[in-house]
Amino acid sequence: MSIGMERGFSTVLVIGLTGGIASGKSTISNYLRELGAVVIDADQLAREVVKPHSPAWQEIKGYFGDEVIDEQGNIDRRSLGRIIFHSPRDREKLNSIIHPKVIEATKVLIDLYNKRNEASLVVVDAPLLLEAGMTDLVDEVWVAAVPEEVQIERLMKRDKVSREEALARLKTQMPLEEKLGRADRVIDNSGDPEKTREQVFLFWKGLIQE
Repeated sequence: MSIGMERGFSTVLVIGLTGGIASGKSTISNYLRELGAVVIDADQLAREVVKPHSPAWQEIKGYFGDEVIDEQGNIDRRSLGRIIFHSPRDREKLNSIIHPKVIEATKVLIDLYNKRNEASLVVVDAPLLLEAGMTDLVDEVWVAAVPEEVQIERLMKRDKVSREEALARLKTQMPLEEKLGRADRVIDNSGDPEKTREQVFLFWKGLIQE
């Protein structure tokens, strides 16, 4: 295994953690934190790059209008979500605005951790790791896998949406089968949390041995 040498900007080992919506990626990334990994949260970066009056904020406001801006001037993620989950064209437009900026921010952070020698393992927690073309940033792709019905139930409970809305959101993402086909390691996150923790630890131990 090469430790990031092909990317040209990092010698730390970088894991890309992804999976479908409501597949429990945050739980897995928390376990990895406990083991000493540094986690880069792509969702958090996506929020940061659209702060009021930033270039991405301006582009989103210009394309989608004031209806996606809340009273505090922030992007109204719920209003925007209602649009993009039902319009492939609008979803592609939003992704074309946000993804390049998230990728660049991720590169900067990986480079920073490398220069400071702060971590031997960096985890990029990104729901759209594969869709956004972020695999060039990572050495391995880990996929959190759960049955679709589990995703639907978790999503309905977490976001308080109907089954129909949950299904619509699932349909906007790459099918799990395709993600599994591109995974270096798969974590079954459909059962007991301790079983998930055990899988994460075994993969971690495997990386150390390699």
